[in-house]
Amino acid sequence: MSTLLRIDSRDYYDADTFSRIREFADGKQTPFVVIDTGIIGKQYDAMTEHFPYAGVYYAVKANPAAEILTLLKDRGSNFDIASIYELDMVMNIGVSCDRISYGNTIKKRKDVKAFYERGVRLFATDSEADLRMIAEEAPGARIYVRILTEGSGTADWPLSRKFGCQNEMACELLVLAKELGLVPWGVSFHVGSQQRDIGAWDAAIGKVKVIFERLKDEHDITLGMINMGGGFPANYIDPTNELATYAEHIHKFLVEDFGDDLPQIILEPGRSLIANAGVLVSEVVLISRKSQTALERWVFTDVGKFSGLIETMDEAIKFPIVTDRSGELEKCVIAGPTCDSADIMYEHYSYGLPMDLAIGDRLYWLTTGAYTTTYSAVCFNGFPPLKDYYL
Repeated sequence: MSTLLRIDSRDYYDADTFSRIREFADGKQTPFVVIDTGIIGKQYDAMTEHFPYAGVYYAVKANPAAEILTLLKDRGSNFDIASIYELDMVMNIGVSCDRISYGNTIKKRKDVKAFYERGVRLFATDSEADLRMIAEEAPGARIYVRILTEGSGTADWPLSRKFGCQNEMACELLVLAKELGLVPWGVSFHVGSQQRDIGAWDAAIGKVKVIFERLKDEHDITLGMINMGGGFPANYIDPTNELATYAEHIHKFLVEDFGDDLPQIILEPGRSLIANAGVLVSEVVLISRKSQTALERWVFTDVGKFSGLIETMDEAIKFPIVTDRSGELEKCVIAGPTCDSADIMYEHYSYGLPMDLAIGDRLYWLTTGAYTTTYSAVCFNGFPPLKDYYL
């Protein structure tokens, strides 16, 4: 058996932060996630420090809590919006329309009209039908086209297949946008969430450069913006480079292709801003073995794929888990509480938990501030959505 990794909270949080979260969690009924907004503020400041030339558009889908949106609004963030419901959330806390991008390429006509009527003028697209609808419902709007990118093999949570179009179509759409009275403004891409290969940005920026040059040379269209999406990492089990390293290399890639006079650059971080701020607290419901000679324990918790941990699908995101037990580690299967057999978080990954772990013990899932509350089911098996608290 391979050596099992013992998780230490001190590798993820300073002692005071984790103690404060633990103290707050005491006595509360599990499962729930506790999010330290101070960490989010520090992450945002780091993003703007390392990318001083870029506009930050927070990906609201990562966690739309009013506490987070308000903090980021006050910090100066813009917002990447995926639906009319997210638009309501940010505008209800006083975000102005010039700080909003409608970044979803799949949208209803009535929603495009509503965004436009409320003042939003920046829209993503990746298809002709969507572009023509925007031209009809949002005349004169700025358009950016999302392109397909590689990088799915090195991103823990790939995003490239569903969204985007090939370079040839991107050029055609931007030319058509001008013909339809829209403003062909830029190109966007997303290299995949939790992208550990910094070179994925190099390849994508190279594709964008070709589109910029072709439109300028062949159609006299000068684009003004590159939307580089998200993809920056959070601190899970698998190691990644520091944000400063990403920033250094990405800036080099941009300068190599576009020189020192860069177009407007947009970033859409979600995970990298808020994941590290969250600790999900759960309880061990059952520990069992499938036979008297089975080598692996099954550890069932009161949180699972349908209550916030969907990103463990295919064991893609490997959350660090801390317990109060200090016994020898033993490989186990970790599963959720529902009646769905897909509700297994880790079965193949060599995840070790202490042998003295007992029913009723708490598990602390670290780095769970992003994509937990938003992925939580409403009432599967009657379980309520994941509770969330903000410090």
